Amino acid sequence: MNPRPHKLIPPTFSPTPSRSPENAVGVLVVSDLSSNLDVIGVAIEPEGTVPAALGVDFATLARTGFTGDAGQTLLLPQQNGPSYLAVGVGAADGRTAASLRDVVAAFARAAAKFSRIGIDLHGTFPLAQETIGQVIAEGAILARYRYTPLKADPKNVPLVSLDILAAAGDAQAVTEGVRRGEILARAANLARDLANTPPGHLTATDLGDVAIEVGAAHGLAVEVFDKQQLIELGCGGLLGVNAGSVEEPRMIQLRYTPTDAEGAPVEPTAHLALVGKGIMYDSGGISLKPSDPMHLAMKMDMAGAAAVLAAMTALSDLSCPTAVTAFLMCTDNMPSGSATVLGDVLTLRGGTTVEVKNTDAEGRLVLSDALVLASEEQPDAIVDIATLTGAAMMALGTKTAAVLGNDQGVIDQAIASSKATDESIWQLPLERSYRKQLDSDVADISNMGGRFAGATIAALFLADFVGEIPWAHLDIAGTMQVDADESWRSKGATGFGTRLLIDLAENFQK
Repeated sequence: MNPRPHKLIPPTFSPTPSRSPENAVGVLVVSDLSSNLDVIGVAIEPEGTVPAALGVDFATLARTGFTGDAGQTLLLPQQNGPSYLAVGVGAADGRTAASLRDVVAAFARAAAKFSRIGIDLHGTFPLAQETIGQVIAEGAILARYRYTPLKADPKNVPLVSLDILAAAGDAQAVTEGVRRGEILARAANLARDLANTPPGHLTATDLGDVAIEVGAAHGLAVEVFDKQQLIELGCGGLLGVNAGSVEEPRMIQLRYTPTDAEGAPVEPTAHLALVGKGIMYDSGGISLKPSDPMHLAMKMDMAGAAAVLAAMTALSDLSCPTAVTAFLMCTDNMPSGSATVLGDVLTLRGGTTVEVKNTDAEGRLVLSDALVLASEEQPDAIVDIATLTGAAMMALGTKTAAVLGNDQGVIDQAIASSKATDESIWQLPLERSYRKQLDSDVADISNMGGRFAGATIAALFLADFVGEIPWAHLDIAGTMQVDADESWRSKGATGFGTRLLIDLAENFQK
């Protein structure tokens, strides 16, 4: 069998366009907003004073229906110089870092036809100046993201520059926050690039190549394991899912070690292991999915691996004190004459045998190999992230991911990071009494349980492979994409979990 002809892609194509220097947004902290800007966003409070430069008072704005509610915008064209965008900031008691990120995203979207923009908050958000710089950079860069490398004539206007007005005494702190926001947004957009890329353009092998490239650029040690090496490692879960594909599987291992200012290794505060599900395309295998919009979105079934890889690229730039080892388990899941079938038994890393009752429950199979490998390193904690179950999406919708685990301390740290990044997660119970649903008559465990509590059943399967090591599992099936622009989430892949994992690694306490 010959591989799919993805290598016929024109050599100019890149699966990571956001990493291209020409796509970088120049963010500056300034004491005066230049007349060379296309548009200036001005924060307006409900019933508040309107800066004289806009040429109108609040009553005039109100006659257009503008109320100053958070995220509301109104364009005010000017005969000379930049246009103005009135941007509502909402009631004072709701002005948080998350709401500022949303407000800036609303401004950046309303200014979608302009490439050079500036923003003047004039003290409306009572936040630390570093936080203000960070979330302004995140809100604008994330909101203006578009995936366009396969379009002959993209219609979007790229964001070229963003000026942030700040008092002279605040400029340094705002600038430091901007740098952090740029790093976080860059990482999230890398995850989006990868998840948005069509499966014929980004195979497991290709993702290994991307990992080597970005790892070298960000101080990571990268090792890519091919099919023969996976056979030698006994990764029967990954190999079993890959059995129906003409594309080889890959396991990608990345290591980050903290260093000092001179680049010498330093003693880490802890060791965290991250595991990402990298199903490059999920047809369901023999248990074929129906041909519906969700099937079309299965190019994003590697969003967990994308989030981990992208998060790893930020750690050195942010001087993360935690050592982090990552495992990305990558393959597509296809039906063919060689595919794993229902009733087959796979032997996973470590020797556990698994009866396959549904080949569309493949994510837990590939993750389990990685969880065993991660456990062998004896880290202080393991966190896995995966587009694992429709049950999580049915329970929590498309804005909140599920978190489960065997250690409340690790779960609480993940929840704290979700609040810090506005990537919402909600804890579901790891109800141990349901574990018997995974019993098998012919193997140590089966990969499917009953009809109900699917997210919990999947997590219980994974729990068998971490032993006593503190562990948390993020099920991001519902949050991997949005169907339309929504705040800082741009249509398509969201990059969900990337910024959460970065924050967790930075602040992890064993």
